[in-house]
Amino acid sequence: MRERNDDRDSEFVEKLVHINRVAKVVKGGRRFGFAALMVVGDQKGRVGFGHGKAREVPEAIRKATETAKKAMIRVPLREGRTLHHDVAGRHGAGRVTLRAAPPGTGIIAGGPMRAVFETVGMQDVVAKSIGTSNPYNMVRATFDALKRESSPRSVASRRGKKVSEIVARRRDQAATAE
Repeated sequence: MRERNDDRDSEFVEKLVHINRVAKVVKGGRRFGFAALMVVGDQKGRVGFGHGKAREVPEAIRKATETAKKAMIRVPLREGRTLHHDVAGRHGAGRVTLRAAPPGTGIIAGGPMRAVFETVGMQDVVAKSIGTSNPYNMVRATFDALKRESSPRSVASRRGKKVSEIVARRRDQAATAE
């Protein structure tokens, strides 16, 4: 039983985004605690983030990882490497803009957003964070944007059309833009 869990867990890539040390002042001095922000993904379109707090760093990381694995979302990727369309997300004072990019561009994004893109398996994306640089809000805004991402297949099924009709319009618009 334990081995199967380890195999299942090993498929995930875990990235530590931020550790925050907090102090509680008590009669004898200060008591330190730690808060960890983790991003976990399978590099095939599934990603989640978690927040864990504990008196020791490893325990906070373990709690955050467990939370991240429980709250995973699926992100549709075009050709397994980039977004289908440009999308914006927000959380609190944090706003992010994510743009699809041609092959070979790489991940052009700030620290917390970069961790999300690497764990989801995205290879080409251009992202801009506007407003806060707080890692928690940046990650949450990025997840908000990724939740808004839709694939041509889902759009076609929602509108009762064929995928080829949706994708053909994208090609026509790209041709007129050039």
